[in-house]
Amino acid sequence: MTPWTIVPGALDDRMGITVTEQSTDRVCAWMPVEGNTQSLGRLHGGATAALSEAVGSWAAMIHASTLGMVCVGVDLNITHHRGVTAGRIHATATPAHRGRRLATYDVRVVDDQDRLIATARITNLLVAPD
Repeated sequence: MTPWTIVPGALDDRMGITVTEQSTDRVCAWMPVEGNTQSLGRLHGGATAALSEAVGSWAAMIHASTLGMVCVGVDLNITHHRGVTAGRIHATATPAHRGRRLATYDVRVVDDQDRLIATARITNLLVAPD
């Protein structure tokens, strides 16, 4: 059990994101390709970025909660490696750095056949709760 439980937001719900694992060491989720495509029928890069930001931010929030803090995103970069037209994509966030003020996570996104779709890195600033 984590000190902070992930509660998907409205965008996550709209995109069909489902959390499958959450701990201080990793957060995993999947998302359907259907409903998240661009005009050519391929998975939209922005949808992949949104999934990557979600799992990375949730991981940072779990870390921040252990320090009595919350987090806000300050940087996201993503590289798309392969297109997808059907099935689901699966994202896993693992820590690159967990500090007292910044938390950075590497995100690996694969398809149902475990082929690499995208890699991302997200950095969150840890701040006091409002």
